[in-house]
Amino acid sequence: MKELIKKYFEEFSAVESNIKSFNDFVDFRLQALIDELNTQIDPSLGLRLGKITVGKPTITEADGSRKALFPFEARLRKITYAAPVYLEINIQKGSEKEFFNARICDLPIMVKSKYCHLAGMDKEELIKNYEDPVDPGGYFILNGNERVLVMIEDLAPNQPFVEKDSAGNISARLFSEKGSYRIPLSILESKDGELQISFTRFKNLPVIPVIKAFGLVKDSEIFQEIGKQYDSLIVNLYAYTNLQKENDALMFLAEKMNLSGAKPDLITRIISRLDNFLLPHIGTDKESRKTKARTLCKLIKQLLRVIKDGKPVDDKDHYLNKRIRLSGDMLTDLFRINLSILSRDMQHTLERYSKKKRFYSAKSIVKPALLSRRVESAMATGSWIGEKKGITQNIQRTNYLDLLSQLQRVVSLLPSEQENFKARTLHPTQFGRLCPVETPEGTPIGLRKNLAILARISTAVNVDESVILKVLEDAGMIKPGMQLEEQHTDLFLNGKSIGKVSSAQEFTNELREKRRKGELPLETSIYFDADKDAVFISTGVGRLLRPLI
Repeated sequence: MKELIKKYFEEFSAVESNIKSFNDFVDFRLQALIDELNTQIDPSLGLRLGKITVGKPTITEADGSRKALFPFEARLRKITYAAPVYLEINIQKGSEKEFFNARICDLPIMVKSKYCHLAGMDKEELIKNYEDPVDPGGYFILNGNERVLVMIEDLAPNQPFVEKDSAGNISARLFSEKGSYRIPLSILESKDGELQISFTRFKNLPVIPVIKAFGLVKDSEIFQEIGKQYDSLIVNLYAYTNLQKENDALMFLAEKMNLSGAKPDLITRIISRLDNFLLPHIGTDKESRKTKARTLCKLIKQLLRVIKDGKPVDDKDHYLNKRIRLSGDMLTDLFRINLSILSRDMQHTLERYSKKKRFYSAKSIVKPALLSRRVESAMATGSWIGEKKGITQNIQRTNYLDLLSQLQRVVSLLPSEQENFKARTLHPTQFGRLCPVETPEGTPIGLRKNLAILARISTAVNVDESVILKVLEDAGMIKPGMQLEEQHTDLFLNGKSIGKVSSAQEFTNELREKRRKGELPLETSIYFDADKDAVFISTGVGRLLRPLI
């Protein structure tokens, strides 16, 4: 065992997941945020944001010269270990076009990430650069202070679960997350037996018309997707047999939402709201609608299996229903808001210049200090988006084990003043993932945990979904819409219904074998839930993994 653990750490660092998450943030997520911003910019301004690039940490000396900045120097000189961030900006003024690469901020760089000067150095090189060769990295240096972004425990997005509230009401819930959207959805059965759905500010809408509005209009199709003809389902379908077309369902929903206007306008408004705010993680385009309808059917099925068939409700403290938010996730939240502020400031400056008809240089619309100050302030104080506190902490270097402990700390955002007994209790699914011993005494007990020594956290899987779907089809996945004479097990991929399988256990075993052979990404999660009669496949970030030894 000792040799095995030694071999493991030759390949993986104790903070491997956090470093990978930061690298993914810089490599992919920053550009995704810029692409998202482009959709929000007023087209009349002629402003277009292009490619974003991040350099390596540098410092400008008093004489104007620039040189590489290393972590030891940042510590000694009490400065921030940060790299310049450049953004391509295109402005069209009439027939003239102006293009330039603007420095928009300085990004604090995680020590030993790929953007750090220490990346890839061997022991001798690290010593030459005044670094401890066994220091794992995974932290930031802000004004000379070493600070770590703590890992946050949160409920899994895009993961359906059925729960019972304190009043005994049972509902199927899902947090649909895509980009800046994190929209809770719930389906429940009302006292009079009507199946109702709630999302954003739309409460207690009948769910059958919503499914029909997405294009699944035939009762037989809905029955097939749910798989069992429950009496309450028959009653719900019978109540809306008059809705034979998608537009009929949309007009019915418009009436339920108290909207008024001409029919074409109402239909456009309703379908836009359904596309954008109901299950956005599946997609927001027309092609995603039937997949959304099928996913809603599966949620109804899971709900009715609990209510009618006596299946157990989901355990929210089961680690299948939890995710760990790493540095890349937290920085994405921070930059999404602050890049939006920078974008609005640029647009406001452009509008002001245009109204005054003043000549201006395109470079004058960018204020790099604005973004730099906001980012550095958040990371230096730990005050985060959403009024979160304590997201960053000063590193304690009492000894090496204390350092490792802090770098592997996982914190729940549940208030420590409240009881939350279930959240504090040691759960069987924490075995091999979280240390059962290391948690502080007092009010934070059980809410502040530490990763087990060999545990890792899944990071972004940069594989096209079509590749995964091809592997699933080869393993025996039955595509949606096919007529089936017998009961089959539902198949989910990252929170959306993608088909069915005839033999769930054999299918699951075959996929695991394909994962071992490298046909599926190593961090793909494959799980068969007999109570839900569903196979869940996930490639999402933040899943807590343990080695199988």
